[in-house]
Amino acid sequence: MEKCRADNIAQELEELILNGTFRDGVRLDEVRLAERFEVSRTPLREAFQRLALSGLVELIPRRGAFVCQPGPLELMEMFEVMAELEAVCGRLAAKRIEESALDELRQANVNCQAAVDAQDCDGYYLENEKFHMIIYRESGNGFLEKEAARLHKRLKPFRRLQLRLRGRMAQSMTEHEAIVAALTKGNPDKAANSLRDHVAVQGEKFHFLMASLKKNTSNAA
Repeated sequence: MEKCRADNIAQELEELILNGTFRDGVRLDEVRLAERFEVSRTPLREAFQRLALSGLVELIPRRGAFVCQPGPLELMEMFEVMAELEAVCGRLAAKRIEESALDELRQANVNCQAAVDAQDCDGYYLENEKFHMIIYRESGNGFLEKEAARLHKRLKPFRRLQLRLRGRMAQSMTEHEAIVAALTKGNPDKAANSLRDHVAVQGEKFHFLMASLKKNTSNAA
């Protein structure tokens, strides 16, 4: 129960950080937040740990938890690396993926489409996350799987945020279908390129992210 509560608190805090309620560098007050969420400090601290994994919070011994927002350059660099890691996962998975895993990807896409139809960004993200984790696993490279999953968690808040861009969920769904088609055909180059393009944050997506973060920071000032 407390694990579920910690997950919910982490998601709410993530939203408060991204919408500018808690600006960069602010210390998160445990006492006030425990009162706000009506919980003990245990699930709250677990929520801080989850946010630290995504880099939105920095935990400093004997000082507490502080909001930590990446700058535009750092964010772009992380997405560039993520796109390349996903491309490698796709290239290897195209050669190694099991039929049962392809069925898992197809089911994840069915669930993603249901979220698109319901205009449920959070629901889409959860299924999208499963989709990508399957591909990491099917790369057949344990080290690569762990590194890709680690950076995926680091970028989770921003990957979720860009899904709010109008039409992005539907576009992402189309990209998912192209990825599954490439993996089904066992085409390494197509799978790599499809995943790279799917993950890369450029053009309108990047401008949307930067504008959202800049606006929220300005509103909190």
